[in-house]
Amino acid sequence: MEPLANKIRPRTLNEYVGQEHLVGKDKPLRLAIEEGHVFSFILWGTPGTGKTTLARIYASALNAEFHELSAVSAGKDDIRRVIGSQPGRSSKHRPSGEAELFGADAGEPEEAAPNRGRTKILFLDEIHRFNKAQQDFLLPFVESGELVLIGATTENPSFEVIPALLSRMRVFVLNELTPDDMSAIIGRTGYELDDEARSWLIEMANGDARQAITMIENTAKLYDEISLETLKETLQSKFLRYDKKGEEHYNVISAFIKSMRASRPDAAMYYLARMIESGEDPKFIARRMVIFASEDIGLAQPTALVVANAVFEAVTMIGMPECIHNLAHGAAFLARAAKDRSACDAIFEAIDDAKKFGNLPVPMKIRNAPSRLMKELGYGQDEGDDPEGDLMPAKLRGRKYFSD
Repeated sequence: MEPLANKIRPRTLNEYVGQEHLVGKDKPLRLAIEEGHVFSFILWGTPGTGKTTLARIYASALNAEFHELSAVSAGKDDIRRVIGSQPGRSSKHRPSGEAELFGADAGEPEEAAPNRGRTKILFLDEIHRFNKAQQDFLLPFVESGELVLIGATTENPSFEVIPALLSRMRVFVLNELTPDDMSAIIGRTGYELDDEARSWLIEMANGDARQAITMIENTAKLYDEISLETLKETLQSKFLRYDKKGEEHYNVISAFIKSMRASRPDAAMYYLARMIESGEDPKFIARRMVIFASEDIGLAQPTALVVANAVFEAVTMIGMPECIHNLAHGAAFLARAAKDRSACDAIFEAIDDAKKFGNLPVPMKIRNAPSRLMKELGYGQDEGDDPEGDLMPAKLRGRKYFSD
């Protein structure tokens, strides 16, 4: 019953696939692992790029006491238990959801770093789900070195991790796996795929090795062979779980946005419920609502942006499950609001002109004139260079982005 991703997980850097900019020859994480450097860091990257694997390989190379928590379900009490655990005993707290690619025990390396048995490492998956108070609680333990923290996140840590904690951690960015990386990982599953099926799977997974492996495993359980047809059938079945990086993720968020755009609050509520029940990050939903407020409602009801921002702030402060009320409130409001895309359309037309015509001269009368020389050159003065008074560069005079 062990998941396929766990069976083929790499246990050393020699088995690891991808992220050459971090683990290639003389690259920072490889040097840290090989030389036994102890420090806290964040692994930032999209799902299925091997964040958990790197954390486990690092901890194993240091022969460290390794603890694993998911910020989705963990709290301060879990941190206290980690801090209070006995040195030399490996206490692995499994995440509540499915682990990252190759996220099971990394095993012992071929040569563990000496005298590192008492190093205590906490791997905190989805660290962006920890609120400010929880992150503040971690800070003194990281600062004192009592705890080495490795955070994994799909969100920009500059916005999701408090500055005091972020300043004490290095940030390593993991790239989406390349088609060659994906092909190598697919080859390690032990299943035969023809070129057509392999190409389709690589394109569908979009750099997420975990999703590709899950597709292969589920297809093998449902059908006698793995082909393009059976892979597509599996994708349509309920056997494949909703994945935040998968096709269904984009289908549902698209349906949610289009329902609000069409002023259909009932449909919007249904697709919101689908995302909530599938474990979608509520902040992802709230961000899209903020964008929608300006893009689709815009000038028709400018307060929509205020409401959407309030929803995002509430979601950030409150978290699941209580923030469901905030999301529902916001979605209903945005769906029922009048719509006006004129500001959105106008800015992209203006951007097209800016790209097409480059740095056109700004009319003299609206140029800043902070010095005497600039005033003598005519800056800030009306010299008839803009007879129509529309303030546009001469080449664009009369250009309208908004209809009267």
